[in-house]
Amino acid sequence: MSDDATRVQEFFTARAADWDVRFPDDGPAYASAVTAMGLRPGSRVLDAGCGTGRALSPLRAAVGPSGVVLGADLTAAMLERAVRAGRDTEGRLLLTDVARLPLRTGVLDAVFGAGLISHLPHPSENLRELARVVRPGGLLALFHPIGRAALAARHGRALTPDDLRAEPNLRPLLAAAGWRMTSYVDEDERFLALAVREEG
Repeated sequence: MSDDATRVQEFFTARAADWDVRFPDDGPAYASAVTAMGLRPGSRVLDAGCGTGRALSPLRAAVGPSGVVLGADLTAAMLERAVRAGRDTEGRLLLTDVARLPLRTGVLDAVFGAGLISHLPHPSENLRELARVVRPGGLLALFHPIGRAALAARHGRALTPDDLRAEPNLRPLLAAAGWRMTSYVDEDERFLALAVREEG
């Protein structure tokens, strides 16, 4: 395992036990973000970096019983919390690195990533791997339940021009990885960037 992956694991392992308690009111924001994706019944979707699985229930509701919901996370302690919360009934959980997904090329219709991009050690490569597993025309949703300014304030820091989630940075980053951004919202109550998997 890489040093980057080990650091991410250590960060989230230390926070897994009280993760859902710290953010108890995020459920409606997750549901709203999933709704914005416009998923159809029968779709195959991955929650990349699913953590405790808070997106799994709205994803399952969107794709219905005939759809496929996967949750992938690098940190066993986060997946254990998902199981304790009963969220493993909504989708299959995978203990894996989103940088090297054990999935066939083009097998998915969509990827949902909550708080994901700031934890990707190699964003361009990692977004390319997400593109690999999504069919052309498939969707990517990069989400956070609060916007960039609110998140920076929560962490006691200022926004900087090099923030990957800033639209002038994120749009070309996505494009280089095979995605075309179609929508960008950065408000106090949510961050949501939607993109479509380009052909080829």
